[in-house]
Order: sequence, then C-alpha cells, then structure tokens
Amino acid sequence: MSSFLHELTWRGLVQQVTDRDGLSKRLDAGPIVGYIGFDPTAGSLHVGHLQQLCLLRMLARHDSRPIALVGGGTGMIGDPSGKSEERNLLTAETLQANRDAIAAQISRLLDVSDAGPAVLADNFDWLGQVALIEFLREVGKLFSVNEMIRKDSVRTRLERQGESLSFTEFSYMLLQAWDFVQLYDRYGCELQLGGSDQWGNIAEGVSLIRRMRDGAVAYGVTSPLVTKSDGTKFGKTESGAVWLDPARTSPYEFHQFWMRTPDDDVVSYLRRFTTLDQGEIAALEVRVADEPERRAAQRVLADAVTELVHGQEEARSAAVAAKALFTSSLADLDTSSLAAVVADVPSTLIARAELERGLSVVDLAVACGVVSSKGDARRQIAQGAIYLNGTRIPKDRLLSGDDVLHDRWILLRRGRSHQHVAELSDRPGRDEASGVRAP
Repeated sequence: MSSFLHELTWRGLVQQVTDRDGLSKRLDAGPIVGYIGFDPTAGSLHVGHLQQLCLLRMLARHDSRPIALVGGGTGMIGDPSGKSEERNLLTAETLQANRDAIAAQISRLLDVSDAGPAVLADNFDWLGQVALIEFLREVGKLFSVNEMIRKDSVRTRLERQGESLSFTEFSYMLLQAWDFVQLYDRYGCELQLGGSDQWGNIAEGVSLIRRMRDGAVAYGVTSPLVTKSDGTKFGKTESGAVWLDPARTSPYEFHQFWMRTPDDDVVSYLRRFTTLDQGEIAALEVRVADEPERRAAQRVLADAVTELVHGQEEARSAAVAAKALFTSSLADLDTSSLAAVVADVPSTLIARAELERGLSVVDLAVACGVVSSKGDARRQIAQGAIYLNGTRIPKDRLLSGDDVLHDRWILLRRGRSHQHVAELSDRPGRDEASGVRAP
C-alpha cells in the first residue's frame, strides 16, 4: 500500500475507493494530482470543512499536488447532497464576496503561491463560459437519469414526504463531474477526494473522464463524515457553527471548542485534524484512559488545530487566556495582559451606574446571558457552578468595586467552559462585538 493511502487508512479517513488496488499501484508509480471542491455558500468555511483541507495538506506532504477548487460556478446551483430541502440561491454579489473570503482562508492553509505545491482554482472559469446546448450535447448525453436517481443525494430527497428536488439541483451532479474532466485536462488531475456524502458525485466524475477521454483512468476516495460519538452534529455549539473566520468565531472560542471535545472523540479527532504520528497519538490515548481529568489530549488537539487555522501567536494567546480564565490568577495579571486575555471572550457592556446602585451576582449573570433566569442563577450558585474572577461564589451577593479588575472588567464563568466578560462603561449601549445590549 502506498504511503499516502496507508496514512489515510490508519487515520480513519477512507470509507470508499473507486479502485483501491488500482489507486495503490498508481500512487506507487509517483506523485498524483488530487482535488477537493468547496462551494461558497457562506462567507467562511467552518470546522466541518477542515477535514478536507487537512486531506489536501496530507497530499502535499506526500509530494503530490493538491487542488482546492472554489465552486464559483456550482455555488450558484447548490449541492443537494446531505440537504433536506432546496437551497436558497445567492445573489452574484454575495457569491463573489463568499468566493473571495473562502479563497483567502484556503490560501492561509495551503501554499498556493507560484512556487508552492498547491493550486487554487475556481470552476466559474469554465462553468461560466460553457454554452447550454454544447454542455447538453457533450456531457448530458453521457448521463443516465435512471442511474442518477439511484444516487443517495437524489434518492433521499425524492423519498422524503413533502420534499422535492428541482432540476437546478438535480443538474449539480453533471457540473461536478464536468469539474473533474476540466481539472484532468488542465492539471492532469487523477484523484478526487471528499466526504462520504459526495460518493455519487465523485463516482460520476471518474466515469465521465473514462467516457470522454478515451478510457482514461481516474480515482475517487471518500472519507467518513466527522461525527460525535453521542450522535450530535460535529461543529455546532450553543451559539451556532464554529467558523474558521476569527471575526465569526474568535481564536479563544475556537480553542475552547476543541478543548471541550469528549474523551470518546478526542483520539479520532487527533488522527483527522493533526499531523501527529501513530506513536504520539497512541501515547495520548493512554493518557485519556489513565488520567482523563487532565485533558492532555484535548489540550494538544486544541493547540494544534488553533495554530493550524489561526497561527502560532493566536494559539498561544488562546491557551494563555484559557489557563488564566480558569484560575483565580486573573487578579494578578497587569492591565495589558488581562486585556489580551479577555479580548477573545464574549462580552457585555454594563453601566457603571448599575454597579453603584447595587448589582448582585445573580443580576449580572442574567444580564450577561451566563444563565437563563434568576432562578437558574441561584440554582447554579448553590451547586457551586458560578465563578467570579476565577473564584467560586458560595452564595448570591452584591458586587463591589473590589470585584472589578483594573476598574474595567468582571469575569463570570459557568461550569468548566462557559466564560463571559462584563465590561463596565460610563456610557451604556450596544456592544458591537457581542451584539448584547447592556441593561
């Protein structure tokens, strides 16, 4: 087995292969060009896309050439795979903004410079130019509707009561297959990678290359979708998706997302999202079993993935912030250090006058959204789950100036991970960063 395919396998990143023996022999023969597509349906990629970016990075580590394909053309249609209802079509302006943002994110994770191993392409370059009649004659005639409706992405939608599939989305499979042909012609691309929900689309692309290019051989590999062991969706938090854009999900929140990884999932995520080798991961697996309370594997995972996405300095700052926020040492930090720590924590502006008139811990917890109600706050305090500036609060009480760090901040924490900053202001209003209105 080739080194690339071997690494894919032990990392748990192989679910289906169009021709495993053939691909192994092809990889043994030398480097290969492989691609993954990313449709610009939002202004940022999220952690659900990160596995695919890691696959492209792995391809580069094995001296092959990865192509990250931005779906400027297919994004105008929308992939029905894994979707229970029709997508809303985006405007041209929104699509362009999304394309630019996603291309910038990909460029930070892959070296797409002229001297780099990776390629950044956009399928609008060919899909935006092809004529309808030409496309139907050259491509459409090679697809069987009977076969297409048996694909999971189509069949599940057709079988779901009350749901339908438009011809627009139905045609997506043709467009993705045509992408593979175009990349084969332009870059010699012989491999398409993707999540398991892309199997039908990938198989059609492999078939289309064979039909249109005189029996040429191409390959497809899918990886299992990232899931949680408890069945809940990966990449979702109470506040929504975990984005790669630091303006949407701060580096601190991003780091905390990985720190909260359950013990049952952390070894799998280490395989999928880091470059640690088998021995290093096995050692961390032992630590998870022997001393789970230390969360050593989670810390390694959080540091590695945050550095990958946001850089070494942001990863270090997030780790420092997390360490300080979970201890009473907050009070020992100087103003600039504490400012750096709280910069990535969700915040709410609180009128200084409210504190002077008498503001209780319960009132502050409710105002900051740390708890859902005053009753909930009192229960959480009684259970020892509410912390003020890193110290557990044994009972409700009024806040005083002594509770304000550097005459500016009060930090609340609920449980192990839910942090919030109350920032005192002489002019209460809307905190544009958090979108929370002060009382």
